[in-house]
Amino acid sequence: MPSQPPTEPSAPSAGSASSGPPEPPAALWRPGPERVGKAQLTRFHRWAAEHHGAPAPVAGDPEANYAALHRWSVAPDGGLERFWRAAAEWFDVRFSSPYETVLADAAMPGGRWFPGARLNYAEHALRDAGTAAGPALLHVAEGGEPQPVSRAELRAQVGSLAAELRRLGVRPGDRVGAYLPNIPQAVVALLATAAVGAVWTSCSPDFGARSVLDRFRQVEPVVLVTVDGYRYGGKEHDRRETVAELRRELPTLRAVVHVPLLGTPPPEGALEWDALVATGAAPVFEQVPFDHPLWVLYSSGTTGLPKAIVQSQGGILLEHLKQLALHCDLGPGDRFFWYTSTGWMMWNFLVSGLLVGATVITYDGSPGYPDVGAQWRVAERTEATFFGTSAAYVMACRKADVHPGRDLDLTRVRCVATTGSPLPPDGFRWIHDEFHRADPADPAGPADMWIASVSGGTDVCSCFAGAVPTLPVHVGELQAACLATDLQAWDPAGEPVTDEVGELVVTQPMPSMPVRFWNDPDGERYRDSYFSTYPGVWRHGDWITLTSRGSVVIHGRSDSTLNRQGVRMGSADIYEVVERLPEVRESLVIGVEEPGGGYWMPLFVQLTTGARLDDGLRDRIRAALREQLSPRHVPDEVIEVEGVPHTLTGKRLEVPVKRMLQGTPLEKAVNPGSVDRVDLLRFYERMARSRG
Repeated sequence: MPSQPPTEPSAPSAGSASSGPPEPPAALWRPGPERVGKAQLTRFHRWAAEHHGAPAPVAGDPEANYAALHRWSVAPDGGLERFWRAAAEWFDVRFSSPYETVLADAAMPGGRWFPGARLNYAEHALRDAGTAAGPALLHVAEGGEPQPVSRAELRAQVGSLAAELRRLGVRPGDRVGAYLPNIPQAVVALLATAAVGAVWTSCSPDFGARSVLDRFRQVEPVVLVTVDGYRYGGKEHDRRETVAELRRELPTLRAVVHVPLLGTPPPEGALEWDALVATGAAPVFEQVPFDHPLWVLYSSGTTGLPKAIVQSQGGILLEHLKQLALHCDLGPGDRFFWYTSTGWMMWNFLVSGLLVGATVITYDGSPGYPDVGAQWRVAERTEATFFGTSAAYVMACRKADVHPGRDLDLTRVRCVATTGSPLPPDGFRWIHDEFHRADPADPAGPADMWIASVSGGTDVCSCFAGAVPTLPVHVGELQAACLATDLQAWDPAGEPVTDEVGELVVTQPMPSMPVRFWNDPDGERYRDSYFSTYPGVWRHGDWITLTSRGSVVIHGRSDSTLNRQGVRMGSADIYEVVERLPEVRESLVIGVEEPGGGYWMPLFVQLTTGARLDDGLRDRIRAALREQLSPRHVPDEVIEVEGVPHTLTGKRLEVPVKRMLQGTPLEKAVNPGSVDRVDLLRFYERMARSRG
């Protein structure tokens, strides 16, 4: 049975079950008429109304227009088919073989998209090599200056490497693994792999050997592209021993390609990168079925082997075109930055900026070196127009009293986007205040910095809700559900709710949903991951509120819900309040059911430099939670910790820590190879023993 949702959403706009729809809050930001008119979404809407039966937009009412377009895109009488047919035509998707129908089977799991069609993702990423404005890539190494890679250079390198992969015997469906940071060579290797019709999979070189092997052993790569090391935080990190272990433990490898990022010679038997990309061969794009695997992404793997998630060439192509052009409003002339590593889905999403003709900015380095303002300086030096980062980074900047809007020239940035966790209300306000640029002709007018908090998942390599360039932004809210995403909030009985907290579900298929999990022949693990609670409906595992205005509030993971005295609460609400205090760097709240019916809710806090957890700070933490949330949100104990443990992609380890506090040994509660700092978990292990 599904768990009960939190009953006290703290976001002011979420309202409550008993009070009915809340009064509409004032918008923090609202796009002006010129911005709305120029948005690709606006142009697509007019065109779809003329050619595909979408509702005609009404002049001067972008909110009603988006709501109508979204309803049309998910209408039960064929909305998905109409929308995706229109999108494929609008984006000029090159089908080398025509499709028979858009959606042959709408079942979940098992949706069949565009049967009969053949295409190639890499062909679309490189098709504007001679026409799009600006370089294809703009690379920044830690402490370095931006280095451009032209579109012609990128195309030539991809063609050369694809030819060499074929020479090595790589065929469609074979796997190519990469142990690379966010560098141009990784982009080249991904596109060359896709051009061949092989299947890409990657890990960041900060992953240890065990973490990489937990992933790559599942998919059995035939080629491994790897660096000798990387630079991070002002230091060089040699990974040659790790690479040697990977070579020993991956028996399916036929070839290893050496990228000398630290300048070392290739190890015995390895091929040199520069030689493989220098032949100048024109790219040949294998035409593959729409549902042919493009890449394998991985879940965090905190409680076992990571899920090996297979997504298709066609599904990712269409979904990313929609997200990047219509939702992010990116196109030729834009410079697209998102701080990420190759071990996170946002890297794949970033590379897809090439699909819409944008310049992709790759950054290899620490997000906070030499200081917390590092990412903003990358944006300044590259003249980024779209700046993507994590909510945690925004809050760290706020706490560190960083002022990028005042101290740097970021006038080209027109959108700051965040993901990874819900952006707290204070994060919205900080970005807004930091980048307020009033119209000189109207000093009382709104700031023109669009703030896009987005939410999705590795599972779909996309967003369920988030950026809409024509809609207002409200504090603490995602602007709307994405087009052709039938996002709903459901109560435990499987009924949709509005202005109440419910489970995040998607009731119709998306093209980028996994075609399968690797080594899951009967699909049992796939079904258990998303469809066991509501058969035939995707349950993502988040608590959300879908407001009557169409915006979305994320409350946190439903599998780590807090429950005190029968009241269920989302952990994100508590973090937002606690981490507003200047002394608290990060926090972790856990609810532990105890034998005999007791319930223990400790709050663990990592303090900022120089802060002390004395009775005064404890009292202020408790008072803030009591006043801003409710007495039930006040923890039983406030405990100082050295740091908060995360997955390798930055998620707080709530569920594994809870299991440890309930007595599960560390090795059974969590896969140590999936954790950023295993040593931090020893504290909770000792605490569990002491509580006995």
